[in-house]
Formats: sequence, structure tokens, C-alpha cells
Amino acid sequence: MKLGELKPAEGAVTKTFRKGRGHGSGNGKTAGKGHKGQKARSGSGGKVGFEGGQMPLYRRLPKRGFHNRNTEEIIAINLEHLNVFEDGSVVNIATLQSKGLVSNPRDGVKILGMGELTKKLTVQVNRFSKSAVEKIEALGGKAEVV
Repeated sequence: MKLGELKPAEGAVTKTFRKGRGHGSGNGKTAGKGHKGQKARSGSGGKVGFEGGQMPLYRRLPKRGFHNRNTEEIIAINLEHLNVFEDGSVVNIATLQSKGLVSNPRDGVKILGMGELTKKLTVQVNRFSKSAVEKIEALGGKAEVV
């Protein structure tokens, strides 16, 4: 097989439809634009949100709230969920994703001290609560901030 002999799969490529090429095409004469009116004219379509002079919806509705662009979305995991790991293993964001505890780490992962930990682990994530650090280190594990 040569590069020049490659062809797309059967039915993958169809001929481009040409609008307004006579009655036989099934879309001739007005080419799907109807008769006259603003939307039939060339260069038409109007401005986005324009409602014919009526006050547009985006101006009729009140403005509410404030969205801070600098906020971080931190994913929280309770300490009790880390019991799925084997004793003495290293827990980081990649291993949390592989076990299904985190699907998307967003801006970081934080371990909270809810529940009891039964295994000695080395945990490497972005943040920890004080109680989580105490519980991890009480079992001889390490809480490392990445």
C-alpha cells in the first residue's frame, strides 16, 4: 500500500450539497429562505440578542451576584476513604484517580480528618486539615504537601 492509494471508507465522504441550484435539487428558487423579509436578504441575520427594538432579555433581567475569577476549586476527601490503599503505600493524586476517589483534581486535593485511618500511609497532596495530619502521623505515616 502506498500513500497515494489511500482512500476514505465507503460512505464516509459525501458530495457537498449546493443550495439554490434549480428546482431539481429540491432546494432551488428561494434556497430555503422563504419569500422576502429580513432573513431572506444577503448579509442578514441581525445582531445577537436583538429583539426588534424591544428591550432585550439580557437587559431586562437584573444583575445578580459576583463571580470571583481567582477562586480555587479544591476537591475534598475524607481520611476514612484512604483505607482502600495497602499498608505502607504512597498516596498521591494519580493513585487517588486510579482508585476512583478523584475523577478530576481541578485546582488541588485536600485531605480532611473525618473518620478513622487504620493504615500507615505516605500521603502527598496539595492541602491537609490539622486533624488529618495528626491522624496520619499518629499511625507513623507522613503528610507531605506537594
